[in-house]
Amino acid sequence: MVPSARWAIAGAAWLLAVAAGFGALLRYASTPAPQDAAPPERWPAATTLTRASARPQLLLFAHPRCPCTRASVAELARIMGRFHDRLDARVLVVQPPGADDRFADSALRERAGTIPGVKVSVDRDGVEARRFGAVASGTVLLYDGSGRLLFHGGITSARGHEGQSFGQQRIASLLTTGRADSDQAPVFGCVLFGGQTSRARRQPHVDS
Repeated sequence: MVPSARWAIAGAAWLLAVAAGFGALLRYASTPAPQDAAPPERWPAATTLTRASARPQLLLFAHPRCPCTRASVAELARIMGRFHDRLDARVLVVQPPGADDRFADSALRERAGTIPGVKVSVDRDGVEARRFGAVASGTVLLYDGSGRLLFHGGITSARGHEGQSFGQQRIASLLTTGRADSDQAPVFGCVLFGGQTSRARRQPHVDS
């Protein structure tokens, strides 16, 4: 085989490999996290989270080492910039069972703490995440002033992607008109317990 033919074959193989890699990344980015648990329709009586007012309550559950959730925190900041006077918001940083207190200290937690009007707390052993049925990092729940569930899902359109999403649009509609075309949206983030969570626990410095 002449050298030019070998180079052509090698180049074609490289292009196919690159295309396959990009395809896999796109599929991963656009694949929602599993939603195996349903959130409670009413604010749980057993929760330790207090509802400070009769305004709507927004909860965001975040794995502190999930890179996908940085986009969710950024979108939460945009929501609060628009609706800070209409709702109370809290970010619960989930500390998986067996992880020490340092595990929850991350850039994501620090970023969430800079959003005006947002309270940040550590959910040790994921007690509240389980209580509220949150399976994936980036899960957002919106309850009305009486404690009735209005929305559950994500506020990004893909993993780590900032910008408009169905979740944001539905939350905005609920807060402005009291209605939305759906009460849920897909969540794009790492699972909170097992799988990716376990791998993140073994590699505690994946964030920057």
